[in-house]
Amino acid sequence: MASPREPRGGVAHGALLRATALLAAALVALAIGAAFLFGARDASFGYDDPFNRFPPAAGAGTERSTSAPDAHRDPLRFLQAVVPDIQAFWERQFDRGGRPYTPASVVIFRGATTSGCGLASSETGPFYCPLDQTVYIDLSFFQEMQQRFRAGGDFAYAYVLAHEVGHHVENQLGILPRVQERQQQVSRAEGNQLSVRVELMADCLAGVWAHHSDQRWKSLEQGDIEEAINAAQAIGDDRLQKQSQGRVVPDSFTHGSSEQRMRWLTTGLKTGQVQACDTFRASRL
Repeated sequence: MASPREPRGGVAHGALLRATALLAAALVALAIGAAFLFGARDASFGYDDPFNRFPPAAGAGTERSTSAPDAHRDPLRFLQAVVPDIQAFWERQFDRGGRPYTPASVVIFRGATTSGCGLASSETGPFYCPLDQTVYIDLSFFQEMQQRFRAGGDFAYAYVLAHEVGHHVENQLGILPRVQERQQQVSRAEGNQLSVRVELMADCLAGVWAHHSDQRWKSLEQGDIEEAINAAQAIGDDRLQKQSQGRVVPDSFTHGSSEQRMRWLTTGLKTGQVQACDTFRASRL
């Protein structure tokens, strides 16, 4: 199982990352030469449901764990406790569905580092790079969520981590490269809508993990759930646009509104079912 590792660096390593990114991009281009298969309920895209081989998700017992380290006092240990639990859950689900799953790599850094998708810094926040299949996390993001977004709390932070690993799940299912291909063929507004579907799916997948993590460890209280819902609301496109520019431009949304993000996270939390997260077949986002 992949586990969080410390920052990588060096000129030679940077060159290797760039070469790896170019090779990965070429392989993706070759692998997805077929027509894009997503279009909300549009059969012309040949949609083959990536969730159709997942059986109903099952819990993994009712063990009780000791609580994870406090994210503010020891963010590194918090990440090392939470991320492996998220990855282990998806390994189990893919195995039950007869699919291979390669855990995402996780890079924890301070300040800035190099990723397969370019520079990673504290300004970008946590993100997933599909070219190197890695989640990048600056340790300062816990403080940023608390101070800038007023969305603190350990479970709120865990939701953000699970959201990024959710993008890796999408990548493993072949969703991300197909979306990226389709975005090259449509208008910017339509491309943004595809991005919204990807992001809301990751919110829902984060909720699915949280549902089963709670079943396994009995660790969530109502206040924890409210923390995550508050975080989803705080990072909605409409709210961020209102704060930054004083107006809301729905066509420019790339992550979804506050209401959408809260609703899809809640869908995953309540159902615990991967199939419930198929935003590409949803008539209502």
